[in-house]
Amino acid sequence: MIAIKIKSTKNFMAKLLASEVFDAFLLDSAEIAVANTYTIDGHINKEFYGEDEEGAPTGTLTPWSEVRQRCFDLIKGKRTPLSFKFLLCLNSDKKDELLSSEEYSEVRSLVSSLVMIIKFMDGAITITTGAALSGFSMDKSYEKLWDNYVTAFLDSSNIEFEEL
Repeated sequence: MIAIKIKSTKNFMAKLLASEVFDAFLLDSAEIAVANTYTIDGHINKEFYGEDEEGAPTGTLTPWSEVRQRCFDLIKGKRTPLSFKFLLCLNSDKKDELLSSEEYSEVRSLVSSLVMIIKFMDGAITITTGAALSGFSMDKSYEKLWDNYVTAFLDSSNIEFEEL
């Protein structure tokens, strides 16, 4: 697990909310504090869709691309938000691809999600990495792999940061 501070808030927010850069992620939850506080639960309500409805989601979390514009609409305006927090998870295909090496065979089935917590508070954006496991493992190699993936992702997206 690492903590990262984003150097350019404006650049990061443009990439997060007004581009497809983060669209490989799924939204677990969001909390946006502006004039009111809005909370979004990214877990899909399967009962909303008919059993055989075409186009019904197959996963459990909402793709970031489907809620990005709503979050942008809540944040944009003349005033800076008081705070926000997004908990994004790497989609399962990318997670499986990342952990596909034989080196991770023992923990692959235990890693249920790889997460990135994006927080804005007191004028600064921080990102904290983490992982959710469905069991216990002494092997923490997947954490280092995920941390490296996130920093490489930020670098390749031209997002300047510093580790805290």
